[in-house]
Amino acid sequence: MSRARLVPAAVAVAVVAAGCGGAEEAPAGSNTDAAITIFNTEPENPLVPGNTTEVGGSRVLDPLFTGLVEYRAEDAQPVNAMAESIETTDSKVFTVKIKQGWTFHDGTPVTAKSFVDAWNWTAYGPNGTQGASFFSQIEGYDEVHPKDPDGADGPQEAPTPTVQEMSGLKVDGDHQFTITLSEPFSVFPVTIGYEVFAPLPEAFFKDRKAFEDSPIGNGPFKFVSRAVGTDIKLTRYDDYKGDDKPKFKDLTLKVYQSRESAYADLVANNLDFIEELPPNALAGKKYETDLGDRVVQRETLNMQTIAMPFYLPPYDNVDLRRAISMAINREEITQRIFEGTRKPADGWVHPLMKGYQPGQCGDYCAFNPEKAKESFAKSGYTGEILLLSNTDGGHQEWAEAVANSIKNTLGVEARFVPSTSFGEFRQKVNAHEMTGMYRAGWIADYPSIENWLTPLYRTGASSNDGLYSNPAFDAKLAEADKAPGEEEAIGLYLEAERIMAPDMPTIPLWTQFTIGGKSDRLKVANLDPFRALDLETVEVA
Repeated sequence: MSRARLVPAAVAVAVVAAGCGGAEEAPAGSNTDAAITIFNTEPENPLVPGNTTEVGGSRVLDPLFTGLVEYRAEDAQPVNAMAESIETTDSKVFTVKIKQGWTFHDGTPVTAKSFVDAWNWTAYGPNGTQGASFFSQIEGYDEVHPKDPDGADGPQEAPTPTVQEMSGLKVDGDHQFTITLSEPFSVFPVTIGYEVFAPLPEAFFKDRKAFEDSPIGNGPFKFVSRAVGTDIKLTRYDDYKGDDKPKFKDLTLKVYQSRESAYADLVANNLDFIEELPPNALAGKKYETDLGDRVVQRETLNMQTIAMPFYLPPYDNVDLRRAISMAINREEITQRIFEGTRKPADGWVHPLMKGYQPGQCGDYCAFNPEKAKESFAKSGYTGEILLLSNTDGGHQEWAEAVANSIKNTLGVEARFVPSTSFGEFRQKVNAHEMTGMYRAGWIADYPSIENWLTPLYRTGASSNDGLYSNPAFDAKLAEADKAPGEEEAIGLYLEAERIMAPDMPTIPLWTQFTIGGKSDRLKVANLDPFRALDLETVEVA
């Protein structure tokens, strides 16, 4: 089970499974007391749901917490988790009833107040959380999170809020609460399964530091220990009330400095699962010989891009951004480096999303040396172009190939600059300390076309790390949010994407057919649509 997010009938996604990626019947005779190890990158922050928006932390929080809803891993369709029901008649006021009898890992009950308090804490401006903007649709958000007058990097501080709770959240009883939005937003029920909407126990508010040292969730696994830079250990929570109970006991998320070293451990059966193989394993389809029937694969909801720091000249130059994009031979790189397991992107919305429209990027995402040189000359820039990336994600080969494509096409010095671990890399990204353009990727938080636009490119949004801003784009997103029907909303989101396209706020590179691998010990291990191990399916010999 992919643990998150509700998708109402009006917002759907088609996810195609292939190879070993589809759901399998679990064989009998599994070792329910087994321990497994899986690949992970170092989380950027302490493990608090509302302050975690990157994959290293998400992979830990996902088994630690259970939200209102989750997705079926085989097809991304929604099922209720902690929610008994979520009802609305106008897409503005939602009544949420939660299931009774659930507890946090410290034995305290999960109540409606657990959700409301967590959401208010995350939204409250002075707490400085990365997930705050996900609550911006709720009535009263502007009062608890006043707008910063000169942006995140400006010298002025945002005004201190006069209240600490959003007026749009009301606890109706131990197991019911009401959400009132500032405007109708048909996609809202999709968003509330994302991990930033997880509940928090009273212990968090009594001693946040103690919680960060030993997080307390309500999911199928509970926290054991964290050795920064080494691993994070979880163990099964036997009092878990959900349907997605694990069939093994202990889970270690092992932090590696590179996917290549993790792959070597996987081949030697010293690691039980890696969700994505490094390029050196894909080359010549080496993985087929190395792993045989231990290969796990499916099409997943993720896209690779190059992010542009608008706060750093020359990357605020639109002609330079266009030139760089048209100088990248995506087709050659996806074939040579990835053996065709990547598909060149032609826009910012994933092709598996309902409403996806091909060619939204237009000529700017097509390899065109002549037009690239024209745009480069128009930019007036003659200096060096840098592409930065973390060193522990298996990105060096393709990043070097991209830099060389830019260099050879534009006749300019362009080079790949390896950075730090993923966690440290993300800290620099969020602090707006990048010294060049940089690798970025996006795995869907929830399956909606809106999720590929709003969190990444709306002014001030949670993952708008490059500080892109376009008032016309923001206005069209707001119009789409209020659309009464699915088709109208999709059309408006596509209009927003077209408005954004000439700005090239990021450079779309490719989407992915994900190939991972498992050890001999795992009888069953499936990928979910969000490029993660579906822990519910795991069976250990």
